[in-house]
Amino acid sequence: MYKAILFDLDGTLTESGEGITKCVQYALEKLGRPESDLEKLKVFIGPPLMEQFMKYADMDEATARKAVEYYRERYSTTGIFENRPYPGVEKMLQELRRKKYLLAVASSKPEYYVKQILDYFNLTEYFDEIVGSEMNGARTNKTEVIEETLKRLGLDHHREQVIMVGDKEHDVLGARKAGLDCVAVSYGYGTEEELVASQPLQIVASAEEILDFFA
Repeated sequence: MYKAILFDLDGTLTESGEGITKCVQYALEKLGRPESDLEKLKVFIGPPLMEQFMKYADMDEATARKAVEYYRERYSTTGIFENRPYPGVEKMLQELRRKKYLLAVASSKPEYYVKQILDYFNLTEYFDEIVGSEMNGARTNKTEVIEETLKRLGLDHHREQVIMVGDKEHDVLGARKAGLDCVAVSYGYGTEEELVASQPLQIVASAEEILDFFA
């Protein structure tokens, strides 16, 4: 029986693609590597940012660190708000709270930004814990974020009572490595192919179907 639900943020609770891709585009432009196709930059939604800059643009660590700095220049003032909750998310959270579930956010995004976003959309009140990465790049790995969340909830010795909900293979694989089940959402930024391959407990198509799963 699950007692606590951990939610990813980008692609699970909020549709954040516009802000993220435009900030990546801004950073690449400043580094002299322009990319006009925002669609190609959707691979940056979900994974740790620095790791993705190194992988996508074949950057060394120092250049990727600079790219993250440029990304945050735009993100902290503009990109963070190019974002919106998915349909039915607030109602789902209200209902899960009513059912007495412990709720937490476990995101690879810096915790500072995660809290700002949840405050902006008036969603903070639904969560017992809000966990993200550190601004200095520490704790970006999904399993590390989940481990920190379990610790803060006091459930690191009761993993069978906790489940993750996310939209990318990183969520499913990170949860599995931490000994948790994971429900994947198909409306986010993960491809159907990657979600099927990562073998979550179930794939759902809306906030309503998440609620049905926990009914």
